[in-house]
Amino acid sequence: MLLNLKDIILLLHPILACTFVFPVIGIVSYFAWQTRQRRLREGAESKKIPPTVGREHVQLGNLLTAGVVGITLVAYAYSVIFGFQGFLMQASEGNLDWLRVGLVALMFAVTIASLVFLYQAHNRIWRGVFATLTGIGIVVLGFQPGVFRRDDEWYVSHFYYGIVASLLMIFALAIVQDIYQDRTQTWRRVHIALNTVALILFLGQGITGTRDLLEIPLSWQAPAIYQCNFDSNSPDFKTCP
Repeated sequence: MLLNLKDIILLLHPILACTFVFPVIGIVSYFAWQTRQRRLREGAESKKIPPTVGREHVQLGNLLTAGVVGITLVAYAYSVIFGFQGFLMQASEGNLDWLRVGLVALMFAVTIASLVFLYQAHNRIWRGVFATLTGIGIVVLGFQPGVFRRDDEWYVSHFYYGIVASLLMIFALAIVQDIYQDRTQTWRRVHIALNTVALILFLGQGITGTRDLLEIPLSWQAPAIYQCNFDSNSPDFKTCP
Protein backbone atom coordinates (compact mmCIF):
# COMPACT_ATOMS: atom_id res chain seq x y z
CA MET A 1 0.00 0.00 0.00
CA LEU A 2 1.62 3.25 -1.15
CA LEU A 3 0.48 5.73 1.49
CA ASN A 4 2.45 8.75 2.62
CA LEU A 5 1.72 11.06 5.56
CA LYS A 6 -0.69 13.18 3.51
CA ASP A 7 -2.75 10.12 2.56
CA ILE A 8 -2.84 8.89 6.14
CA ILE A 9 -4.07 12.28 7.37
CA LEU A 10 -6.72 12.24 4.63
CA LEU A 11 -8.02 8.91 5.97
CA LEU A 12 -8.38 10.19 9.56
CA HIS A 13 -11.83 11.67 8.85
CA PRO A 14 -13.43 8.48 7.44
CA ILE A 15 -11.63 6.32 10.00
CA LEU A 16 -13.06 8.35 12.90
CA ALA A 17 -16.48 8.38 11.27
CA CYS A 18 -16.57 4.58 10.83
CA THR A 19 -14.99 3.57 14.14
CA PHE A 20 -16.53 6.18 16.45
CA VAL A 21 -19.25 8.50 15.14
CA PHE A 22 -21.51 6.05 13.31
CA PRO A 23 -21.47 3.45 16.11
CA VAL A 24 -22.35 6.18 18.62
CA ILE A 25 -25.18 7.36 16.34
CA GLY A 26 -26.64 3.85 16.48
CA ILE A 27 -26.37 3.67 20.27
CA VAL A 28 -27.83 7.17 20.76
CA SER A 29 -30.74 6.33 18.44
CA TYR A 30 -31.43 3.13 20.39
CA PHE A 31 -31.47 4.95 23.74
CA ALA A 32 -33.64 7.71 22.24
CA TRP A 33 -36.22 5.10 21.22
CA GLN A 34 -36.04 3.40 24.62
CA THR A 35 -36.42 6.72 26.42
CA ARG A 36 -39.52 7.58 24.42
CA GLN A 37 -41.04 4.14 24.93
CA ARG A 38 -40.54 4.36 28.69
CA ARG A 39 -42.19 7.78 28.75
CA LEU A 40 -45.19 6.60 26.71
CA ARG A 41 -45.79 3.33 28.57
CA GLU A 42 -47.64 3.17 31.85
CA GLY A 43 -47.27 1.24 35.08
CA ALA A 44 -45.54 -2.13 34.91
CA GLU A 45 -44.89 -1.76 31.19
CA SER A 46 -42.65 1.28 31.73
CA LYS A 47 -40.64 -0.60 34.37
CA LYS A 48 -39.49 -3.10 31.75
CA ILE A 49 -37.18 -0.38 30.44
CA PRO A 50 -34.39 0.71 32.83
CA PRO A 51 -34.87 4.24 34.26
CA THR A 52 -31.27 5.08 33.33
CA VAL A 53 -31.92 5.12 29.58
CA GLY A 54 -32.75 8.83 29.57
CA ARG A 55 -29.54 9.82 31.32
CA GLU A 56 -27.47 7.54 29.11
CA HIS A 57 -29.14 9.00 26.02
CA VAL A 58 -28.16 12.52 27.08
CA GLN A 59 -24.59 11.56 27.96
CA LEU A 60 -24.02 9.73 24.68
CA GLY A 61 -25.77 12.50 22.75
CA ASN A 62 -23.33 15.02 24.21
CA LEU A 63 -20.46 12.72 23.23
CA LEU A 64 -21.89 12.44 19.72
CA THR A 65 -21.94 16.22 19.32
CA ALA A 66 -18.26 16.41 20.28
CA GLY A 67 -17.46 13.62 17.83
CA VAL A 68 -19.37 15.16 14.92
CA VAL A 69 -17.84 18.60 15.42
CA GLY A 70 -14.43 17.03 15.96
CA ILE A 71 -14.32 15.01 12.75
CA THR A 72 -15.73 18.02 10.86
CA LEU A 73 -12.80 20.12 12.07
CA VAL A 74 -10.38 17.32 11.17
CA ALA A 75 -11.74 17.32 7.61
CA TYR A 76 -11.50 21.11 7.42
CA ALA A 77 -7.93 21.11 8.73
CA TYR A 78 -6.84 18.64 6.06
CA SER A 79 -8.68 20.53 3.32
CA VAL A 80 -7.43 24.04 4.07
CA ILE A 81 -3.84 22.77 4.24
CA PHE A 82 -3.65 20.01 1.61
CA GLY A 83 -6.74 20.59 -0.54
CA PHE A 84 -6.96 22.11 -4.00
CA GLN A 85 -6.05 25.81 -3.58
CA GLY A 86 -5.26 25.09 0.06
CA PHE A 87 -2.36 26.64 1.96
CA LEU A 88 0.33 24.30 0.56
CA MET A 89 -0.77 24.89 -3.01
CA GLN A 90 -0.93 28.64 -2.41
CA ALA A 91 2.59 28.54 -0.95
CA SER A 92 3.90 26.60 -3.97
CA GLU A 93 2.39 29.25 -6.25
CA GLY A 94 3.86 32.07 -4.17
CA ASN A 95 0.54 33.67 -3.19
CA LEU A 96 0.06 32.43 0.35
CA ASP A 97 -1.60 35.04 2.56
CA TRP A 98 -0.14 34.63 6.05
CA LEU A 99 -2.82 36.86 7.53
CA ARG A 100 -5.45 34.40 6.29
CA VAL A 101 -3.42 31.53 7.75
CA GLY A 102 -3.40 33.27 11.13
CA LEU A 103 -7.11 34.06 11.01
CA VAL A 104 -8.03 30.50 10.04
CA ALA A 105 -5.89 29.11 12.87
CA LEU A 106 -7.57 31.56 15.25
CA MET A 107 -11.00 30.47 14.00
CA PHE A 108 -10.15 26.83 14.70
CA ALA A 109 -9.11 27.76 18.24
CA VAL A 110 -12.24 29.87 18.84
CA THR A 111 -14.53 27.13 17.52
CA ILE A 112 -12.99 24.47 19.75
CA ALA A 113 -13.01 26.78 22.78
CA SER A 114 -16.64 27.76 22.15
CA LEU A 115 -17.69 24.10 22.06
CA VAL A 116 -15.84 23.43 25.32
CA PHE A 117 -17.53 26.42 26.97
CA LEU A 118 -20.91 25.31 25.61
CA TYR A 119 -20.55 22.08 27.58
CA GLN A 120 -19.82 24.11 30.71
CA ALA A 121 -22.53 26.77 30.31
CA HIS A 122 -25.78 26.56 32.29
CA ASN A 123 -27.29 29.97 31.68
CA ARG A 124 -29.53 30.03 28.59
CA ILE A 125 -27.95 33.19 27.20
CA TRP A 126 -24.41 31.84 27.44
CA ARG A 127 -25.47 28.55 25.91
CA GLY A 128 -26.91 30.53 23.01
CA VAL A 129 -23.73 32.60 22.68
CA PHE A 130 -21.35 29.64 22.66
CA ALA A 131 -23.58 27.56 20.38
CA THR A 132 -23.73 30.49 17.95
CA LEU A 133 -19.95 30.97 18.01
CA THR A 134 -19.37 27.26 17.44
CA GLY A 135 -21.82 27.23 14.54
CA ILE A 136 -20.28 30.34 12.97
CA GLY A 137 -16.85 28.73 13.21
CA ILE A 138 -18.09 25.58 11.48
CA VAL A 139 -19.63 27.60 8.64
CA VAL A 140 -16.74 30.06 8.17
CA LEU A 141 -14.10 27.34 8.15
CA GLY A 142 -16.18 25.28 5.74
CA PHE A 143 -16.09 28.01 3.11
CA GLN A 144 -12.32 28.45 3.10
CA PRO A 145 -10.29 27.70 -0.07
CA GLY A 146 -9.34 24.04 -0.25
CA VAL A 147 -12.61 22.66 1.12
CA PHE A 148 -14.38 20.57 -1.52
CA ARG A 149 -18.08 21.47 -1.42
CA ARG A 150 -19.66 20.27 -4.70
CA ASP A 151 -21.63 23.55 -4.89
CA ASP A 152 -23.23 22.65 -8.23
CA GLU A 153 -24.66 19.47 -6.65
CA TRP A 154 -25.38 20.74 -3.15
CA TYR A 155 -28.35 18.40 -2.80
CA VAL A 156 -26.02 15.38 -2.86
CA SER A 157 -23.01 17.09 -1.28
CA HIS A 158 -21.17 15.40 1.57
CA PHE A 159 -20.09 18.86 2.73
CA TYR A 160 -23.55 20.39 2.91
CA TYR A 161 -25.09 17.33 4.57
CA GLY A 162 -22.28 17.40 7.11
CA ILE A 163 -22.45 21.08 7.89
CA VAL A 164 -26.22 20.97 8.50
CA ALA A 165 -25.88 17.83 10.65
CA SER A 166 -23.12 19.52 12.69
CA LEU A 167 -25.27 22.60 13.27
CA LEU A 168 -28.19 20.42 14.37
CA MET A 169 -25.95 18.58 16.83
CA ILE A 170 -24.71 21.87 18.27
CA PHE A 171 -28.30 23.10 18.63
CA ALA A 172 -29.32 19.83 20.30
CA LEU A 173 -26.54 20.24 22.84
CA ALA A 174 -27.56 23.83 23.55
CA ILE A 175 -31.22 22.99 24.33
CA VAL A 176 -30.74 19.89 26.51
CA GLN A 177 -31.45 21.78 29.73
CA ASP A 178 -34.47 23.51 28.21
CA ILE A 179 -36.01 20.14 27.31
CA TYR A 180 -36.13 19.06 30.95
CA GLN A 181 -37.36 22.45 32.20
CA ASP A 182 -40.16 22.88 29.63
CA ARG A 183 -43.44 21.45 30.92
CA THR A 184 -45.19 22.13 27.60
CA GLN A 185 -42.90 19.57 25.90
CA THR A 186 -42.30 22.03 23.04
CA TRP A 187 -38.53 21.79 23.20
CA ARG A 188 -38.75 18.00 23.37
CA ARG A 189 -40.80 17.92 20.16
CA VAL A 190 -38.33 20.29 18.49
CA HIS A 191 -35.49 18.04 19.63
CA ILE A 192 -37.16 14.91 18.21
CA ALA A 193 -38.00 16.57 14.88
CA LEU A 194 -34.58 18.11 14.27
CA ASN A 195 -32.67 15.02 15.31
CA THR A 196 -34.79 12.87 13.03
CA VAL A 197 -33.64 15.17 10.22
CA ALA A 198 -30.06 14.82 11.50
CA LEU A 199 -30.34 11.02 11.44
CA ILE A 200 -31.44 11.13 7.79
CA LEU A 201 -28.53 13.43 7.00
CA PHE A 202 -26.11 11.02 8.70
CA LEU A 203 -27.41 8.23 6.46
CA GLY A 204 -26.75 10.54 3.52
CA GLN A 205 -23.28 11.17 4.90
CA GLY A 206 -22.51 7.48 4.79
CA ILE A 207 -23.56 7.30 1.14
CA THR A 208 -21.92 10.51 -0.08
CA GLY A 209 -18.77 9.91 1.95
CA THR A 210 -18.31 6.49 0.38
CA ARG A 211 -18.80 8.03 -3.07
CA ASP A 212 -16.28 10.81 -2.40
CA LEU A 213 -13.64 8.34 -1.21
CA LEU A 214 -13.81 6.71 -4.64
CA GLU A 215 -13.17 10.09 -6.27
CA ILE A 216 -10.19 11.16 -4.14
CA PRO A 217 -6.90 9.81 -5.53
CA LEU A 218 -3.85 8.97 -3.45
CA SER A 219 -1.17 11.67 -3.53
CA TRP A 220 1.04 9.79 -6.00
CA GLN A 221 -1.95 9.24 -8.33
CA ALA A 222 -3.23 12.82 -8.23
CA PRO A 223 -0.84 14.43 -10.80
CA ALA A 224 -1.94 11.96 -13.49
CA ILE A 225 -5.65 11.89 -12.62
CA TYR A 226 -6.01 15.67 -12.40
CA GLN A 227 -4.88 15.89 -16.04
CA CYS A 228 -8.03 14.07 -17.10
CA ASN A 229 -10.97 15.96 -18.62
CA PHE A 230 -13.88 16.17 -16.17
CA ASP A 231 -15.91 18.69 -18.17
CA SER A 232 -19.19 16.89 -18.94
CA ASN A 233 -19.86 19.28 -21.83
CA SER A 234 -16.62 18.38 -23.56
CA PRO A 235 -16.42 15.72 -26.29
CA ASP A 236 -13.32 14.40 -24.47
CA PHE A 237 -15.22 13.96 -21.17
CA LYS A 238 -13.58 11.36 -18.90
CA THR A 239 -10.55 10.95 -21.14
CA CYS A 240 -6.98 11.23 -19.90
CA PRO A 241 -3.70 12.02 -21.68
